[in-house]
Amino acid sequence: MTLITDAIRDELTKLYNDLSRYYHSLRHVEALLALLAGHHDKFHDPEAIEIAIWFHDAIYNAQAKGNQNEMESAKLAVSRLSGKVDAVRLDGIRIMIEATATHIVPNLPTTEEATDAAMFLDMDLSILGANESDFDGYEAAVRKEYAHVDDEAWKQGRAAVLKRFLGRQWIYHSELFRGLLEEKARANLRKSVERLGGSAP
Repeated sequence: MTLITDAIRDELTKLYNDLSRYYHSLRHVEALLALLAGHHDKFHDPEAIEIAIWFHDAIYNAQAKGNQNEMESAKLAVSRLSGKVDAVRLDGIRIMIEATATHIVPNLPTTEEATDAAMFLDMDLSILGANESDFDGYEAAVRKEYAHVDDEAWKQGRAAVLKRFLGRQWIYHSELFRGLLEEKARANLRKSVERLGGSAP
């Protein structure tokens, strides 16, 4: 039995269906839930991952500073699930949601939790390793979410973000998603950086 009740799902669906969202929408959540379903047996606590997926972008304002969106999304998860989820387990979910600000695997008490967190973060970045048309659609959608940013600032800021991922030894933390997506993601990001007028590392 899922802990995402009808009431919670309805509340979150309304948030994800906000007209200001072009990528960070219900479609993104559904894509991650489909990935979770496809790799369900690889997770130690798939129910916790389902919760993290539903809440991780619940609060999304493209003009927010720093990790404000992730922190507020995590707070919402805690407020809605306190008393319904074991406190230690809920804290792990909170930490995973907050980690989507950096996509660096957080420090968690057990190897099992860390492994789940790594695959959760990888799923959130799965679009980077998508086929070219889907990746281009993602980039166009994110640009719409940042329509308030002028073209030059967008090019510089976006290129910096993509270069940070390219500068990592691995974009994906888990062997599973590294094997499935790493090569394509690097090719997509290099092309994107070049389109933005930069030089890919």
